[in-house]
Amino acid sequence: MRISGYDTLSISELKFEGDEDDFMLKNFRDRILLTKDKELYRKSIMEGRKVILIRSDTIEGQMRELMERGVKFRIVMDRCSLCNTPLRKPSREEAMEVIEREKLSEDMLEMGLWYCEKCKKLYWMGGHWKNMTRFLRKLEK
Repeated sequence: MRISGYDTLSISELKFEGDEDDFMLKNFRDRILLTKDKELYRKSIMEGRKVILIRSDTIEGQMRELMERGVKFRIVMDRCSLCNTPLRKPSREEAMEVIEREKLSEDMLEMGLWYCEKCKKLYWMGGHWKNMTRFLRKLEK
């Protein structure tokens, strides 16, 4: 979802105490809850919460389910895939810091780069981008 520019949260990224279902029902009510948990889905419906029950066990199947509901998947570099922070163009110094730390080629400075200031991570249109593009084309068929 993040790779397509959607502002998303994952329960695994949140810190809370107590019951996971109760936490999800009471928090982030401005968001649509995606779940495979039929009981959480039922509780959400009863509370008037926006929720989508996901049935498929595969990423491809889950994405198809969302596409049937109008979700558009495209590859954009708007959000960090790790932490959801909006990405921006890096300064030369920020890019060099990552390039040196990750032992990447300085030639990367000539590429279109995006930067997550929270994770201190660079993104670019490399092999991963090409693989995701192929995957999305396959989904559209």
